Amino acid sequence: MSLILAGVIAFDGEGWLHYVRIGLGLPFVLFFPGYVLIAALFPKKDDLGGIERLALSFGLSIAVVPLIGLGLNYTPWGIRLTPILLSLILFIIIMGCISFFRRDKLPPEDRYCPTFQFELPVWKEQPLLDRVLSIALIAAILFAVGSIFYVVSMPKVGEQFTEFYILGMNGKAEGYPRELAVGEEGEVIVGVVNHEYQQEKYFVEVKMDDLVLPREGPIVLEHEEKWENPLSFYYPEEYENLKVEFLLYREGDDQPYRSLHLWVNIQGQRDNHGENAEY
Repeated sequence: MSLILAGVIAFDGEGWLHYVRIGLGLPFVLFFPGYVLIAALFPKKDDLGGIERLALSFGLSIAVVPLIGLGLNYTPWGIRLTPILLSLILFIIIMGCISFFRRDKLPPEDRYCPTFQFELPVWKEQPLLDRVLSIALIAAILFAVGSIFYVVSMPKVGEQFTEFYILGMNGKAEGYPRELAVGEEGEVIVGVVNHEYQQEKYFVEVKMDDLVLPREGPIVLEHEEKWENPLSFYYPEEYENLKVEFLLYREGDDQPYRSLHLWVNIQGQRDNHGENAEY
């Protein structure tokens, strides 16, 4: 079952395979690791009862999986889907082989073999401690399964932000215009990437001292969608160390959501020989 789950994940199953992935993923995390560990530790059928094995399988799974994740956190692979999947499958295979080896050393009549005969005990005949433990076990299982379903149905939204950057016309973080003549256009590439987990409308504005150029937009982006476009600017007067601000607004914002700037020297107009003309 673990290998089937790995195959479904590897082929990125969609449609009905998505439900197969969820159906196998829950016991893969919550039951399988603890079950094979219990099978390896207690190969005799008289070592533990069925209810005890079931309870310990859930409990140890909840303990083993975070420990494996903690170990992966200190490896180059990190806590990601593929390393966790392969680590748990390897753990299940190793513990399964150990359990088969230990059972093979026992007489056939003493080996534990899973059975699926369910007999409901008479509630009133159970000792008080057994009743309390049964209620606690059922509550723990329902809580764990409910928590997993909640996480699956309502995934946590990550950090919400918007990337805003400017590049030179070569597409790199270099080659920005530093020296311009009066009225000469400078060009940069402006980029916006939406990581807001919803559709957003953006506007880009260029501001230079008391001069504000017409806004670029609206730029409508879905989540994880990117927009890049050349943007030009100019200034009609000489100005040393002019601060050219690139302001990003979202729809409805009164203040800039993000801002960037360049420092540009605006010099007198150049004559035909490339020298600055005097005013």
